[in-house]
Amino acid sequence: MSRKFLAGFVLSAVTALGLTGCATPADHDDADVTFAQQMVPHHRQAVEMATPVPQHTKNPQVVALASGIARAQQPEIDQLTAWLKQWGAPAMTEHGSMPGMVETGDLDTLRDAAYDRKWLTLMVDHHRGAIDMARTELDRGSNADAKALAQRIADTQQAEVDRMTALLAA
Repeated sequence: MSRKFLAGFVLSAVTALGLTGCATPADHDDADVTFAQQMVPHHRQAVEMATPVPQHTKNPQVVALASGIARAQQPEIDQLTAWLKQWGAPAMTEHGSMPGMVETGDLDTLRDAAYDRKWLTLMVDHHRGAIDMARTELDRGSNADAKALAQRIADTQQAEVDRMTALLAA
């Protein structure tokens, strides 16, 4: 009777895992891995760029944008990192030449008098790079969750680009 109980328990556990939508390592491809590996450092840089904004500007629109960027991207970093771990893929430590990445020298210039304009310009370029990476995932990826995240990234960051370009034009 204990073997039947154990077999039933294992079957129940496997069924429960299947019903909760846990992805298996096989339901992704190289494009999904590349998307996750690249988007993690890309998002980290956006959070790094957004965090000091309230210390450098009094513009409430720029502060609100930066706060929203940091708040939205950290959970995405966590999700992407979890997928990489689940897929047995290493995280990237170097960002290389990903679209939209800001050079360290450009980040240093954010301390000058034209902070808002420079920050907005750099973040627009940064977001456009993320949108390009998200579109690549949409075109080439196979993991439904990764593609859904890519679509959210593209939509959210395009809306933020529109807001930032309006602020630059004002």
